Formats: sequence, structure tokens, C-alpha cells
Amino acid sequence: MRCLIVDDSATFRDAASSMLERAGISVVGLACNTVEAVDRNHELHPDVILVDIDLGAESGFDVAEALHRASPAPSVILISTHSEQDFADLIADSPALGFLPKFALSPDSIRRIVART
Repeated sequence: MRCLIVDDSATFRDAASSMLERAGISVVGLACNTVEAVDRNHELHPDVILVDIDLGAESGFDVAEALHRASPAPSVILISTHSEQDFADLIADSPALGFLPKFALSPDSIRRIVART
């Protein structure tokens, strides 16, 4: 599985990349905003894109929408340090496959969400 991580925290991007790579998920790219996410998706064609809901000045929901307009639309999973309940309606209305709290991020949890589609 090839993964793109979109998060404004370099520390999180590095930690998540290391953890996923060790478990057999190839992190093919990193991005920290909408423009980079769309560009990396177009260049790299990842199997799944992890998008942080809180991207500083930008919203991960907007990133998910922008990515959804790509052809073909990639599989997006929203991530956050916040609870899923904090964003339940927005998550449900988004084109994302699902949501993972950052503390529960793992290769198995990613594979489970992608497999549901």
C-alpha cells in the first residue's frame, strides 16, 4: 500500500512515516497544505491519503474535497488529535472513507478502513 501524509506538523509526518514504513506501508510523499496534497496526489498516485483535519490556516475537510475532485478520486482517511465526535457531521458529509484519531493510527486500522470500500 502506498500512502501520502498531509499534516502541517513535520514532527507528526516524520513519526507517522517511520511507523508506517516499519509496518510495510510505503509512504511515497508528504504534504502540509492543499496545493501540496493535490500536487503530490497527481504526481504519485498513492493508494491512500491521510489528511489531518486541522492544517493550521486550512481545513482538512477542504483538502479532502479538493482531492475528491481529482480523477480518479483517491482514498482519503481523515486524522486528528481531536475526537471523532467533535467532527462527526463534517466527517459524515465529507468524501473521506473514514476517520482515525492520531493515537489509533496504525497500518491495520488504515487497511481496515480501505478494505471497507
